[in-house]
Amino acid sequence: MSVFNSAVTIEKLNATSANTMVAHLGIEYTQVGEDFIEARMPVDHRTHQPLGLLHGGASVALAETLGSVAATCCVNPAIQYCVGLEINANHLKSVRTGFVTGKAKPIHIGKRTHVWEIKIVNEAQELVCISRITLAVLDKR
Repeated sequence: MSVFNSAVTIEKLNATSANTMVAHLGIEYTQVGEDFIEARMPVDHRTHQPLGLLHGGASVALAETLGSVAATCCVNPAIQYCVGLEINANHLKSVRTGFVTGKAKPIHIGKRTHVWEIKIVNEAQELVCISRITLAVLDKR
């Protein structure tokens, strides 16, 4: 049984990215599973730091995007939304070109908080970054 709302599709997720930092960085959702959401991001001039490597902040932006969207897909969007409380990331391997892929999986899905782990890998499936985000589940007013 899926942890996500039944209405979650890749097409809908990608449509929410228009005119946001997500679109600017070239992040594209690629897969939704029973308990994960996956997206890829190019490693190019938009995501490089001055030495030509993937910027750690771009990895964190991918991780926060995946964790926040995954948590939001678990709540009733008519009455609740999710916002980040804390995120951490360990950058383990550098990348110069190609794509990185992030996969968010839940650690804890509670009524008021969620904790998600995001693993980002390169095209050789080597771990580039591992991140954990804690989100607050808030009621709409």
